[in-house]
Order: sequence, then C-alpha cells, then structure tokens
Amino acid sequence: MPGRRVLLGWLQALAGAAVLAALLWKLGSGPFIDGIMAVDARAVAAAMVITLGTTLCCAWRWQLVARGLGRNFPYWPAVAAYYRSQFLNSVLPGGILGDVHRGVDQGSRDGDVGAGLRAVAWDRAAGQAVQLLLAVLVLTFLPSPLHGVGAALAWVLLALAAAVAALVLWPPRSGARWWARVLPAVASDLRHGLLQCRTAPGIVLASAGAVAGYTAIFVIAAGSAGTAATATQLLPLAMFVLLAMSVPASIAGWGPREGAAAWAFMAAGLGAAQGVSAAVVYGVLSLAACLPGAAVLLAGWLRRGRARGRAAVHGGPGAAGGVRHG
Repeated sequence: MPGRRVLLGWLQALAGAAVLAALLWKLGSGPFIDGIMAVDARAVAAAMVITLGTTLCCAWRWQLVARGLGRNFPYWPAVAAYYRSQFLNSVLPGGILGDVHRGVDQGSRDGDVGAGLRAVAWDRAAGQAVQLLLAVLVLTFLPSPLHGVGAALAWVLLALAAAVAALVLWPPRSGARWWARVLPAVASDLRHGLLQCRTAPGIVLASAGAVAGYTAIFVIAAGSAGTAATATQLLPLAMFVLLAMSVPASIAGWGPREGAAAWAFMAAGLGAAQGVSAAVVYGVLSLAACLPGAAVLLAGWLRRGRARGRAAVHGGPGAAGGVRHG
C-alpha cells in the first residue's frame, strides 16, 4: 500500500508537469514570467485578507462536519490547522497532502486517526459539492462561452444528487465485499451527520463563503495580469478554473489550473496566454496568502522539539513516551 501511494503521488505530479510542459511548448515562457512580474504588494495584501476569511469559513465547515460525525474540537486551533494544511497543499505535490496531514494530526489528538481522516474527507467533499453547485448556476445563468460546460456539469451534479439520495433513502446492507462495508458507512455519515438540519445549512454557508473568496482572488489576479474583461465576464471563467484546481493531479497546485485558465480564456476570446498569466498570478497570491500556515508548522515543530527536550531532561525514554502519547 505505501508503494502504491508513492506511485500515485508521482503520477499526479507527472500529470501536472505534463500540462505545464504542453503550455510552455505552445505558448513559451512569456505568460509565466509576465504573471510572476505582475504580482504587486496591493494584490498580495488583498489576497491575504480574503484568505483569512476563506480560512475562517473552511475551519468552521470542518468543525461542523466533525461535529456531525460525533467529533468535536476547538475552533481557533482548527483555523491554525487549516492554515497549515493550505500551506502544505501549496508546496507539496498532489494538492491534498496538507489535508491528509490535518486529518492524521487531529485524529491522533482524538485517539482515532481513521475518524480524523474521514472528517477531513467529508470536509473536502462537502466544499467541492457546493462549489460544483455554484459553478453550475454561474455557468448556466451568466453570459459565458462555457454554457456547454455548465450543462455537462449540471448532469454530473444531478447524477451525484441522485446517488446521494439513493444512499440516504435506501442504505445498503453490510457484507463481506469492500464496497458492501464502505457504502453503509457512507450512508450513515450522510444521513446522521452531514445532512442533518443542525449541520447542513452551516456547511453550505461556509462553503459558499469560501468559494466567494477564492473567486474574488482570481478576479484580482486576472486584473493584476492585465485582463480587460469585467468581473461579470471573469466570474464564469473563475468558477471553471476553480473546479479544475480541485483535480488532485498537480505540482503543488500548478498544472490543471494553468491548463484550464488557458482554455477558458481562449474560449472567451481573451487569449490563452492571458489565462496562463492570470493563473500564475493566482498561484503566487495563494501561496503568499497561505504563508501563515508555514508559521503554524514551524511553531508546531519548535513546540514538539521543546517537549522532547524536557522529556529527555526529566525522565528519559519513559517520559518521552509519555509526552508522545499525550
């Protein structure tokens, strides 16, 4: 299993590298350099403020999801953990390793790593489901060259909604096969956790707030890159690019985002190079806005180092074990 996970990680990174290589071959390095040079202090400051708001929303959603699954943890530590996971997602291949770390860390604190990972998986799934719904609405009802994409996504959304409804209304019985064990657990999580009246509205609201923030950063990025389009014209393009970013096949977030932006901007008559530049600015702004997560990561390392040092001074290996399990 570890070997398979490593292979999957390499394949995800290679997929992102292939997209970037194709863009470099087709458009050259100019759009990438232009995007990096277009970043300025005002855009970074705006992105950091907006990312604070999106992180507060995401941490609230994670807390609601975990509470629905029978777990509870304080809000502000959840905000710090979410900042840390966003930073790791921004610098590690695949775009999900920070979330895995977040689930393992919280699960270790609660004494159940499996439950911690499950809460994080549902947190991401809930956010992406709301993002898909909002994308369908925007691509369908706003003037855009991506109406066909919106129609296709609407069918995907309907299929997912039908599958969820079938699981909730007619939960399958447990059995020996892996899917006969997994599906009843999924149905239980949906029925007794995420779709309850005490959790669902907050999850939807928090997810919508996060998507609004990500979209605002992309509009800022496109403006910094010199795009002449209005915010109304950019909104459908931004929603499409955000969906592409959720594909876990990238190099620290790079690859699908730039490919999707190039295609969407070309379809809108704005030019593929302009789309790549906007996506590059977005990537730089997102990384800068996630830097508080690096501080959280560093603080955690220093705290654990001091704890190990105190354990070694006061109790040797036995005390160190006590600290580790505490």
